[in-house]
Amino acid sequence: MTTTRIERPAPAVDHLAVAERTQAARTLLQHPLMTTRGPFAEELRLVRRHQNELVRLFAEGLGYRLVVEPGAARLFKAGLGRDSTRPLCKRSGAPFTPRAYALLCLTVAALTRGKAQLLVDELVSQVRSAAADAKIAVDLDSSADRRALHAALTVLVRIGVLSERDGDLDHWADQRTQSLLDVHREILSLLISAPLSSATSPEHLLDTAALPSAAGGARTAIRRTLVESPLMSVDDLDEPQVDWWRRNRNREREWFRDRFGLDLELRAEGALAVDPEDELSDIVFPGKGATKHLALLLLEQLAGLARDGHHTGSANPTGDADERDVWRVIPDVAVRSAASEVLRLWREGLRRDQREDPEAAVREALGLLQQLGLLRQLGPIGHSDDGCAWAVHAAATRYATHTTLAEASDSGERSLFNLDLDEEGQ
Repeated sequence: MTTTRIERPAPAVDHLAVAERTQAARTLLQHPLMTTRGPFAEELRLVRRHQNELVRLFAEGLGYRLVVEPGAARLFKAGLGRDSTRPLCKRSGAPFTPRAYALLCLTVAALTRGKAQLLVDELVSQVRSAAADAKIAVDLDSSADRRALHAALTVLVRIGVLSERDGDLDHWADQRTQSLLDVHREILSLLISAPLSSATSPEHLLDTAALPSAAGGARTAIRRTLVESPLMSVDDLDEPQVDWWRRNRNREREWFRDRFGLDLELRAEGALAVDPEDELSDIVFPGKGATKHLALLLLEQLAGLARDGHHTGSANPTGDADERDVWRVIPDVAVRSAASEVLRLWREGLRRDQREDPEAAVREALGLLQQLGLLRQLGPIGHSDDGCAWAVHAAATRYATHTTLAEASDSGERSLFNLDLDEEGQ
């Protein structure tokens, strides 16, 4: 007797739900604290709608805890550790100073024991009290400390911890204007992501906040790297992570594309998470502005020096050459010479203040490249009198013009250092 096997059809994919979850997950990565009063109220509704799936995604995929409240959602991510390239910024775009960070912490401490509504002068008094308890000397009558405190207050307004009910907070630092503030305690309670009581020093706190999840191991650590600092180098991985990456890197492409809409670009030197929508980044590069233009032109020169052999060797003397030759070292004198050549050809493209101080413009461009992870400043090379050296990442060659990738290496992937200038670039 023969039997007929009836296959059940696979459940239909709800493409709208998938798109909503992807959009919500992307927004949480970039803005881990969302409120109903903020600019991401619509995305917050999507988070609430797909709460269970998103909680599972972040917990199992990245080891992150997602908390969803009626009026807010908070993704508790790991910190970046002792990485100063991603500072908290003021509205002007200028990075927070150490003083501003200190006053931000003191303000949060003051708000935890203050009223739900208070005048800004009352808050200043409470910040003074918190500073005295912490044995930190502050002078909120001085313009410097007032501006630092104002930067802290502005950030707390921006993320929804404070809102201005009445007054003129914008001009408080310079004109001592009065303002009535509402304190949203439900948001304040979600702000702190790392335990503070056990921290013995600022460095200890940074290290504790950046600890990898106990679950997930190499998978979690590598995925976190790619979503937080999308340029991942194999020389930054330990041996278990390298082994996991070699076995799973092709499979990870699908995971990143399906969950976050990111394209994973695999190279011999590591990987790069690319957002086709050009949205999921806090720094757009290449981009508009004289500094980004100067950095791009300078990076092209440095990539050429690294590619053509005008360098002192690899910054990774150990490991397999095809996978560990991620950085190439260039003497400072060569970097300065390349910068002079770029300035000679493109000086008129700088801002007026940069034309008046081109050395500062170069420092700013080099700083941007370091922030992007494409350049590292090293110490002197041996007993050289040429000053420091610079390490150029292989990914720098992605920004060079008229380039194409060379043939695949033994690892099955092509190195970005080996380029053929006679073919059309990509």
